[in-house]
Amino acid sequence: MAEVTASMVKELRDRTDAPMMDCKKALAEAAGDMAKAEEILRVKFGSKATKAAGRIAAEGVVGIYISADGKLGSMIEVNCETDFVAKNDDFLAFTKNLAELVAKNNPADVAALSAMSIGGQPVEEIRTQLIGKIGENMSLRRFVRIEAKGKLASYVHGGSKIGVLVDLTGDEALAKDIAMHVAAVKPKSLDASGVPAELIETERRIAAEKAAESGKPANIVEKMVEGTVQKFLKEVTLLGQPFVKDDKQTVEQVLKSKGSAVNSFTLYVVGEGLEKRQDNFAEEVMAQAAAAKG
Repeated sequence: MAEVTASMVKELRDRTDAPMMDCKKALAEAAGDMAKAEEILRVKFGSKATKAAGRIAAEGVVGIYISADGKLGSMIEVNCETDFVAKNDDFLAFTKNLAELVAKNNPADVAALSAMSIGGQPVEEIRTQLIGKIGENMSLRRFVRIEAKGKLASYVHGGSKIGVLVDLTGDEALAKDIAMHVAAVKPKSLDASGVPAELIETERRIAAEKAAESGKPANIVEKMVEGTVQKFLKEVTLLGQPFVKDDKQTVEQVLKSKGSAVNSFTLYVVGEGLEKRQDNFAEEVMAQAAAAKG
């Protein structure tokens, strides 16, 4: 059997973009024949888009669409691997078109959106072509479509890394400020009814453990716990938070003073909850050396 060297593994990886261990196995199966090994990997991984699909895509942008009358809107998060591609004009145009497609066609989920078309071309086909052109994995992560009770306002921040849609009835000028507040403070819900019960229980449990250490009577401990939970709810709900432009008032107080009400809001932070890609050249070289020895 021909020796599989680290340089051979690296060359095959450069050609195919397949994982190093798969490159090593393919070379071993092909007895060191580079062309045959490449063919084995192409059978296994398919097109360049398929090969890229295994890589982490936790960067990207948020795209927003709002109709001219402010009554219909959508927001979508589209991910890629690097911040560099997140600034690519084709990638940004794709995201913008997707947001409009969501608003106007109301797909049930990401799979349904992928099956739709833009300018007669399937969304999935456009995505695959972009991956082949740019060389990075891309994915449609999530979207929201809103038929407003009032009117929609939006705000994007940090190169479209943070996006907010707010449905507000009343003072339209205030809606933009509320959207900015959401982007800055990142409330978890509109009011206490929207905070997950498990999150409240966690806070209650922690507060109880801390209060118990005080050695105070049970009735006092109970009040301390409830006070802590209520403080937490004000901190994580939009209506209970101090308004960023006037922290002497809560958002709820500002809304009332303007005769307005927030019907709903949606906040997207790109890559939130996703594993981030970590490139470590030293580790990669060591892995290649280990692959060659194996």
